[in-house]
Amino acid sequence: MATQRHYYQLSTYPMNMPSKAPMPASMYPISRVPGSPPDYSDASTTAGSRTSGGFTFSSPGGSADYESSSASYSGVDVVDVLSDRMQDAFDPTPLDKGLAKQAQTSGHLNAKQRELLELQALAQRRLKGVRANFAEGVKVARETKRDLEWTQKRVSALKSKAEKAHPEEYRRAAKKYTYDEY
Repeated sequence: MATQRHYYQLSTYPMNMPSKAPMPASMYPISRVPGSPPDYSDASTTAGSRTSGGFTFSSPGGSADYESSSASYSGVDVVDVLSDRMQDAFDPTPLDKGLAKQAQTSGHLNAKQRELLELQALAQRRLKGVRANFAEGVKVARETKRDLEWTQKRVSALKSKAEKAHPEEYRRAAKKYTYDEY
């Protein structure tokens, strides 16, 4: 049985390129590189080939399941072709600009973080000073209250002593200088 082979002419097609992240080779997508298509056959089985949906995938000598696509490109290096296409299609300028912007933003963020830490330390020092001043003010207020209570007792004692020692003069002075009691 004679097999007919149809070859496609090389042209520019979109390609799926594997990512740079390390993955097992079996996880990379198959790139759409033009190659020799499988043979079409009506026979369901042939020696050294397999049939799937009417297509026969044959191998020379029956040793492999699918023939290597590099055999059909005698003298064409697929890696060089793909590399050239990527060089023409890929412009690293936006990535460089993005990297520079990211570094600049990171620098600004670090500067603001340091400024924030300095302001936080300043606020804590001020708070410590305010707390010390407040504690001192509370202490002074207690001493003042104690002094006022002692003075009130002393004035009340002198008043009662003056009333007992000089009752007539005290009554006249009380009428002349009357103060409301609290």
